[in-house]
Amino acid sequence: MASAEEQSAYLRDGFFIRRRMFDAEEIAVLRACANSDELQRGAYELDDGEGLRTRMVLWNRVGQDAFGLVARSSRIVRTVESLLGGEVYHYHSKLIMKQPWTGGSFAWHQDYGYWYLNGCLFPEMASVFIAIDPNTKENGCLQVLRGSHKMGRVDHGEYGDQKGADPERVEEAKKQLQLVHCELEPGDALIFDCNLLHRSNQNLSPNPRWSLICCYNTKHNNPYKKSHHPFYEPLDVLEGDEDRTALKLFRSQPLSKATVHSLLNVADDKTVGATQVRNQ
Repeated sequence: MASAEEQSAYLRDGFFIRRRMFDAEEIAVLRACANSDELQRGAYELDDGEGLRTRMVLWNRVGQDAFGLVARSSRIVRTVESLLGGEVYHYHSKLIMKQPWTGGSFAWHQDYGYWYLNGCLFPEMASVFIAIDPNTKENGCLQVLRGSHKMGRVDHGEYGDQKGADPERVEEAKKQLQLVHCELEPGDALIFDCNLLHRSNQNLSPNPRWSLICCYNTKHNNPYKKSHHPFYEPLDVLEGDEDRTALKLFRSQPLSKATVHSLLNVADDKTVGATQVRNQ
């Protein structure tokens, strides 16, 4: 669960970083699975409107594979539950792949700016952003506005070439709130509130910036309508020694059938505009 210091930071700032949540051996397994042909066949690209693109794979179901083991880890689940005050379920996960020199940027946005439209009544949701590669200023690490979650949900729409938060309100927020570059080492995790404003720059460095993001919703916040993300399903959480060893002992296929069947088709991704994506 989250420590008292982490809980205070989450309430005050809307985020905190837990260093070395996953060790080097576990990250090596994730990296190998992320590079698998099976997973890459499900990838699509988001155009940032400035000529660069970011590859993404998104799935809803927690399968019996490496990514499912991470999403069911008690290190993550119990931490998020202690922050949100109750049982959570896996809302979706995604692999973000910013390639060297060509990785695109993301505009300022709040996750709840999108998830609100999916029938989630309350902003009692959170994301866990796990670095697979070093995340630096040079390769487009995540940027956040400290404390911006207290602004509540900001209107989102299509502004220029991207879908994001109201730029006028973002500019005013930037005058009052600290901009933080969340630089991470492989295995570090950034845990943040669904109303925290965040963005990232293009990757104009020679180094990749791949990251896994696991997103969670609270059980009592079960959506009131169907969307491209799931309703509540209980999580089979990995506890104790099983949690610490499962990923290291993993020897199965990169993606389970459940994960493959829940890969999101680009046409169903409602958080991006149709002009921002193309199939691979």
